[in-house]
Amino acid sequence: MQRTLAGTATFEGIGLHTGEKVKMEIVPAPENHGYKFQRVDVEGEPVIPADCDLVVGTERGTTLEKNGVRVYTTEHILAAIYGCRIDNALIRINGPEIPIMDGSSMLYVDAFEKIGYVDQNAEREYLELDENIPWEDVEKGIEFLAVPDVNYRLTVMVDYKSPVLGTQHATIYNIEQFKTEIAPCRTFVFLRELEYLATHNLIKGGDLDNAIVLVEREEVSQEELDHLAKLLGKEGLKVSISGIGVLNSTKLKFENEPARHKLLDIVGDLALVGKPIRAHILGARPGHYGNVKFAQVLKQYMKDKQKAPRKFDLEKTVYDINDIERMLPHRYPFLMIDRILDIGEDFIVGIKNITMNEPIFTGHFPGNPVFPGVLQVEAMAQVGGIFALSQVDEPHLYSTYFMKIDGVKFKQKVLPGDTIVFELKLISPIRRGLVNMRGEGFVNGKPVVEAEMLAQVIKDKV
Repeated sequence: MQRTLAGTATFEGIGLHTGEKVKMEIVPAPENHGYKFQRVDVEGEPVIPADCDLVVGTERGTTLEKNGVRVYTTEHILAAIYGCRIDNALIRINGPEIPIMDGSSMLYVDAFEKIGYVDQNAEREYLELDENIPWEDVEKGIEFLAVPDVNYRLTVMVDYKSPVLGTQHATIYNIEQFKTEIAPCRTFVFLRELEYLATHNLIKGGDLDNAIVLVEREEVSQEELDHLAKLLGKEGLKVSISGIGVLNSTKLKFENEPARHKLLDIVGDLALVGKPIRAHILGARPGHYGNVKFAQVLKQYMKDKQKAPRKFDLEKTVYDINDIERMLPHRYPFLMIDRILDIGEDFIVGIKNITMNEPIFTGHFPGNPVFPGVLQVEAMAQVGGIFALSQVDEPHLYSTYFMKIDGVKFKQKVLPGDTIVFELKLISPIRRGLVNMRGEGFVNGKPVVEAEMLAQVIKDKV
């Protein structure tokens, strides 16, 4: 189910690029609200949705704009919110830029964990893939690939052809690892970039406390350091450089901290897709530009998928009606499933043909034959029962019993002549005979019913 914060989280700091002091509140939000920013310092307190189609800038951060009002450097707070699996949040800010804090997402995550979370009544809807989704920018050398997966897994490779950074990789196998493996990782910059950034009105709030500075030369003169310090408004800052490495006085938190921070940025930027993701995302040489472009690709895929009818191979058969009768105890007029098309480790697909010969039509809306919704749910449950019984030896000795049904929705009428294709997927591994599955039913590729079901498999025959 969706969730939000149990209370308001408040932060104060300065913007990395604007250098302006700012106060920010992360406020609990209702179901299906998603992520939205609110500029409380602007007349009317306008709201800017966290939407990849509203991105207007990606230089050293991701900038959103709506109706002429902007919010800068959104990626770290979005990464923290998404990484903590918060579905709904209002980000209220009294300035143009999100505070940089320590350059990572860790302070945000710590605050969220302290406040806690509240489960909500609406079901979480995921972006799930039916195919691989590639994208690349050949000129910039950026590559992305999204692969179907039951978790949100991320793998990143960075290659700056730099003696200090070189090629690095980072990965997480699911979003639950974000807090410990990714959230603490700070933003970074090369020493050679500082003059350009300073003279282009950026990193006014930059400091050795909120960014890793990477040095690529063995020798850097004190005059050069003093010049950079003056440009950055940090005159009198005492630093020493002892060759190639990290300028900061603190050590890297991970050997591959820069690559891990790039992964953090991907989490934050892909939060702009608008739905939690179930896929393995692989990125090579990413940056905010590539992250946002790929977010737009995924969002368009999501739109196209919602419009396009689902396709199933109706010629395929795993279990015919005779196989089904050997597994399920039901008989006429309560055997609802005609065939199983496909079955895997965590899914099953089955069909029910609706004909005017269904005995229910004698008394259900005579003259207006509509197949009852409760029987659609029963048919879906029987498909799930076949999945559960396929996991045990001697399935004819077992029965499956409902324990709970949630989130039932009927989307259009089912009539004689229709064939309902039911697709069910495991929500969690089967334990102690408990089977928790989410199912959808389709007619001509269009959804007609969906539900989440919990059943128990019991050996009750000898």
